[in-house]
Amino acid sequence: MPNEGDVAPEFELPTDGGGTLKLSDLRGQPVVLFFYPKDDTSGCTKEAIAFSGLEAEFASHGAKIVGLSPDSPASHDKFKAKHDLSVTLAADTEKTVLEAYGVWVEKSMYGRKYMGVERSTFLVGADGKLARVWRKVKVPGHAEAVLEAVKDLAG
Repeated sequence: MPNEGDVAPEFELPTDGGGTLKLSDLRGQPVVLFFYPKDDTSGCTKEAIAFSGLEAEFASHGAKIVGLSPDSPASHDKFKAKHDLSVTLAADTEKTVLEAYGVWVEKSMYGRKYMGVERSTFLVGADGKLARVWRKVKVPGHAEAVLEAVKDLAG
C-alpha cells in the first residue's frame, strides 16, 4: 500500500474512447488519480461530475485528472456520455492497479463480505512521487480539497 512520499506505482491501462494511459507518460505534471467503485452509481457519479466540473481549474495548475475503476472501457464510454464527463477514465478490469495502490479491499454491507474498491484519491507530483493520499473518501467537497492540494503543490 503506497504512502505519501513513495513513488507512484506505474501502470498502463485502456481508457474511455479507445485510448491507453501510461502513468509515466504524464511525468513532469501533477496527476490526480481518483479510484471509485463503479460507473453510474450515486456516489461515483457525483464524484466524477465534481472532478469534471473543476477540470479546467486543475488544468490551469498543470494537473491531469484520471478516474480509475474496474469497469470496462465500454462502460466508461457510456458513463461519460450519460453525464457529460470530461475527465479521463481508465479501466482496470484485471484489478492489478487497484491492488498496487491498496484500494481493492474487503468490504462489508448488510453483514455480507465482498471485495470492492475503497474510494481513494492519490495526488502524484511532477516527480512521480505521491504528494497526497486520501483514503475512505467522502464525496462532498472532496474534489475541491484535492484542487487546494494541487494549488499548494504548484506553489
